Amino acid sequence: MIGSSVKTSKLPKLTFQTLGLMFISGFFATNAFDLWGQVISPGLGFANLSPHGLAKSLLGALGLPNGDFAGYFVHFYLVGLIGYPVGWLFVFAPLWSRVVGQGAGWFVPSFVYGFGLWVFAIGGITAIAGLPFFLGFTGIAWVALVGHVLYGIVMVAVMRIIQRT
Repeated sequence: MIGSSVKTSKLPKLTFQTLGLMFISGFFATNAFDLWGQVISPGLGFANLSPHGLAKSLLGALGLPNGDFAGYFVHFYLVGLIGYPVGWLFVFAPLWSRVVGQGAGWFVPSFVYGFGLWVFAIGGITAIAGLPFFLGFTGIAWVALVGHVLYGIVMVAVMRIIQRT
């Protein structure tokens, strides 16, 4: 099973099945992230996430076109459907398996992966984009933490569901 659990440290083969698994799980995870950050969180009175805004800032800092389309494209397609699933399948899950082993199941590593995504995006990418470190630990940083952890959990859960069928 490709990345559905951390039973093996073996890398998955890059096949159409693997690409489909990445795109479908990334689609559902990105939608869960956006539902939380742009609908549920502000509906509860917390911050409203603008992940395409972070992507626009990064693109601008790199001297690349940074309009709305570019921001949404980077956030949804490059990061949500490709980047984060690649990170799970080809980097994190194999390393977790080698270091921690199989005892943690799938939930704990997916939670840890989501936390790592938050550190990467809100701690690292914001700094590269010229924004405050961890966005100054304001409300948006904490909403983003929940969103990234949710992303990791949903992505791995969907991978597991797909691979059972």
